[in-house]
Amino acid sequence: MAGSTSADASRLMELMSARPPCVFIPTHEEAWALSLVREAACGDAEEYLTWSIIDGLRDGLVRDQPAIPETEHPAGALFYLFKRIETVRAAIMLDLIAHLDDARTARLARQLVQRCAEMKRTLVLIDHRDELPPVLASEAVRFELSLPTDDEIETLVTGVLRTQHQKAPLRVDIPRSAFDAILRNLRGLTRREILRIIEETVSTDRIFSADDLETVLTRKRQALRSGGLLEFITAPTSMNEVAGLARLKNWLNVRQKAMHRDAEAMGLAAPRGILLLGVQGSGKSYCAKAVATAWQRPLLRLDPGALYDRYIGESERRLRDALAQAERMAPIVLWIDEIEKGFASAASRNIDGGLSQRMFGSLLTWMQEHRAPVFIVATANDIEALPPELLRKGRFDEIFFVDLPTPAVREQVFAIHLRKRKLDASRFDVAALAVATDGFSGAEIEQAIVSALHDAFASKSAITTERLMTAVQSTIPLSITMDRKVAALRTWAATRCVPAD
Repeated sequence: MAGSTSADASRLMELMSARPPCVFIPTHEEAWALSLVREAACGDAEEYLTWSIIDGLRDGLVRDQPAIPETEHPAGALFYLFKRIETVRAAIMLDLIAHLDDARTARLARQLVQRCAEMKRTLVLIDHRDELPPVLASEAVRFELSLPTDDEIETLVTGVLRTQHQKAPLRVDIPRSAFDAILRNLRGLTRREILRIIEETVSTDRIFSADDLETVLTRKRQALRSGGLLEFITAPTSMNEVAGLARLKNWLNVRQKAMHRDAEAMGLAAPRGILLLGVQGSGKSYCAKAVATAWQRPLLRLDPGALYDRYIGESERRLRDALAQAERMAPIVLWIDEIEKGFASAASRNIDGGLSQRMFGSLLTWMQEHRAPVFIVATANDIEALPPELLRKGRFDEIFFVDLPTPAVREQVFAIHLRKRKLDASRFDVAALAVATDGFSGAEIEQAIVSALHDAFASKSAITTERLMTAVQSTIPLSITMDRKVAALRTWAATRCVPAD
């Protein structure tokens, strides 16, 4: 094994040499975890016993030995180990946590761990679940597997290509630059996901070429989407499609220069992130996309609400996994959309038993300590729902307030959205439309254009300034329906935020 797997094996070997009574390895890559234990065993695999509910308890670390009688049931296996644990170095149990709801099984597991402590032996638990129940948690040492390094990703890809070629002729015709681009775009994925993506990419046409980069990107987006944690955003948005926000654009342009090695040599740290606070529909999401396009970085979207899970410990695991994946895929822009919705309960321990508070604390710690080139663009609409700790100086490089657009900016918004729909903006009185849309957000202006287009299409007539004006006049903007909230937001931001425009 190469890369981080060998490093993990060294870490595990060092851990096992201390003879802890219980080591817990949470992972969805069971085969990799077993191979890691096998490498850490350094040839002493016969000193191990391995259990699963299908195979029962077997000698060694591979499935080539017969099961020990009456050990298929977890209680039977635990009882056997309790009686004989001193005869082996360690025992590995796969997916045991699901069976610890049974009182007898839980008690046997606890007594086995106590016995391991007495005999200087180790129970290794490899499980797809992320948290141990309290009966074992206090005795166990948690061991996290690393995601593959760049070197290991290359080893995995070349290994798949070699294996596929042995099955049926495979033509590899790819320049090194394209190959490196594919390797970069496999960052942040598990070994199993990388193997599957490359196998699926070459299995049909039996060719591996530069054209496969788009296929790899598509399959990676699917892998991220199936995980439900990070969404790969592909729609490119130019800064030219974002109206106004002159101060924010200038800040981003200046900070982009700090990403070069020359800046690092001068002691300049790379920018870490910004918080965009503003009225709904004011262009915060457009800006997140435009930052990624301008800086030529992949854009990943994290939905804080999707992190929460009904199982104890799963929410914290999902957050850790998402942040670890973001670091492995760096350099990236990480867009945390409507951050207040995910952590609104963090200020009160009583609402959800402190879960939001713990999750929020984990996020803040990561924001403060992470070293990977991950630039955060967090957006928020409701300042009252934001925990005050998030707004402390140093969490973000800057907090910008994105206000409703001025008349001049509204003219730009009309021109941008008309051009996007292949309409000549010079044919419309955008100045009059800008005056008529006082208090409108950019999103509300866009929807007025869409509404006018639908009316024009239905009546089989051309879209005109008058038709746009009719759509505008039938729209009641949020600045009216939520006038107090907008006013309060502006008042709060006046002394705490930098105006984006």
